[in-house]
Amino acid sequence: MSNENLLADNLFDYSKTIAKPLLESVDYPWEALPKIKDFIIELGKTLDPEIYEQRGENIWVAKSATVFPSAYLGGPLIICENAEVRHCAFIRGSAIVGKGAVVGNSTELKNSILFDGVQVPHYNYIGDSILGYKAHTGAGTITSNLKSDKSLVTVLCDDDKIETGVKKFGAMLGDYVEVGCNSVLNPGSVVGRNTNVYPLSFVRGYVPENSIYKRLGEIAEKI
Repeated sequence: MSNENLLADNLFDYSKTIAKPLLESVDYPWEALPKIKDFIIELGKTLDPEIYEQRGENIWVAKSATVFPSAYLGGPLIICENAEVRHCAFIRGSAIVGKGAVVGNSTELKNSILFDGVQVPHYNYIGDSILGYKAHTGAGTITSNLKSDKSLVTVLCDDDKIETGVKKFGAMLGDYVEVGCNSVLNPGSVVGRNTNVYPLSFVRGYVPENSIYKRLGEIAEKI
């Protein structure tokens, strides 16, 4: 299996997100990032008004979702059923918050897809990223989405550089990934499903599924 196929097929259960049609329309998940905005606008128009209400231009919020009054909601945006957007959350737009997901206090979110059950609960920055089913980021986790030289993001995998073709790309976290507090996920970080990342980690490149990421160059397989 090529590295490209490994990264595309070894991360997500697409049935756990309303963005399934978008993600299935591209070869690799990062190719969906520039298309999130238009996808939300078109999908929003088709949502059941018995389940969703429109709150401003291109903003759809499930009636069962909880949104704190101090949260900022920027469109295009879909907040799915039973999701929770907490105190002072800042959603800048082009975002999908999945069923039962949590966007926590003072968390900033933009151009990202949160699958169902995702939790980004405390002081996180999630930009140009895709987080799989029930992925969780500890307090202070940052997805760094732009390289310092502003060049296109590449993904490092087994000493190969995979070209993504996009300038802004933070991270992809597979289903059930746990990221420890105050970790930084550098541009193009890809973490396979069921993997744990130690707190205070500096992550770059591809981390295999079912692993424990301790530090750069030290990754243990879960037993």
